[in-house]
Amino acid sequence: MQGHAQHTISWLDRLRIERVVWTLDQRLYDLPRRSRIEKRREVRANLLSAAHDVGTGNALRQLGNGRRLAMEYCDAEFGDTPRPSWIATIYFAGTLPLVLNWVLFEAAYAFRDGILAADPHATGSYVWSGLRYVQSTVTFSFTDGQATWVGGAWTPLLWALFIGGTVLVGRLWRIPLAWWRRRTPAT
Repeated sequence: MQGHAQHTISWLDRLRIERVVWTLDQRLYDLPRRSRIEKRREVRANLLSAAHDVGTGNALRQLGNGRRLAMEYCDAEFGDTPRPSWIATIYFAGTLPLVLNWVLFEAAYAFRDGILAADPHATGSYVWSGLRYVQSTVTFSFTDGQATWVGGAWTPLLWALFIGGTVLVGRLWRIPLAWWRRRTPAT
């Protein structure tokens, strides 16, 4: 009976394994936190064990496609029905307001700067209609070139587009479908 040759695992091998584990973890963000941590630990332990037995390169090749593995973990957790993407929902709903508000503020500041370029000591009120369908009217009050402003809020149309976009990007319409499937007995 032949003995197995133990392969040594270098720090570079550990980094390769951690990269694979980290990539898998990024694809498992829709899983509950505790389940994701368990999967990550399981894959890391299996890869380290296999790396000792067959070498790191072979262990990583034998693991297969990380995307497919992540899908299998998600299917095992939730079933193979389509499901929403909570991470996409969070990214979209968190990033879009930041970017959009920056654009709207820059547009308002450009209007203010245009007034100050024409008259550096402007005094009075100036109204800018904002970006049509996106932003409400902005009113600037100037006193000797110093400006304050009110307005510029999102319009109801923009709120509706934001909510609709969040539902579409996160595939949130699948929540009632999954709930309905669980409640409806199979025929």
